Amino acid sequence: MAVLTVTIKEELTLNGSNRGSENITSIASVTQSFNRIVTCPASQDTTIAAFQATTHTVAGKPTMNIDDVKYIRVTNLDASNEVNLSLQVSTNENGVADSSCTLVLEAGKSFITGKVHDGIAVDDDTKNINTTMTDLESILVDPASNEVQVEIFIAS
Repeated sequence: MAVLTVTIKEELTLNGSNRGSENITSIASVTQSFNRIVTCPASQDTTIAAFQATTHTVAGKPTMNIDDVKYIRVTNLDASNEVNLSLQVSTNENGVADSSCTLVLEAGKSFITGKVHDGIAVDDDTKNINTTMTDLESILVDPASNEVQVEIFIAS
């Protein structure tokens, strides 16, 4: 087993004062990694990762074991185009996505998350914080008008 060390560092000097910070975390017991650069065609949803109760292939997509995932990073490698990053959520027992949360991932920016089993909540009925966690079923990228490349890194 290995230890993944993640360093997030911001460097900013504002009005002569250092306003940046550095945070380092270690994630123990990593036994697998998945790293891929994916070309996402313009105006097409591209599944870049899928998660299930067991590691296998579903509908032609390789899946990762949802219980083992410890860390995920998605980076938009494009220099000027943003993408829609959609987190497909399964709130039912059959593991099929029935809800989603979509966010804009600007050019050069990254999205980072950790656990995906009982690690996300979505609700369109209330403005209150939803603490009933469900499973992340997959991650999709939808470029608006230009083909882009994204990098995905997963440690489990």
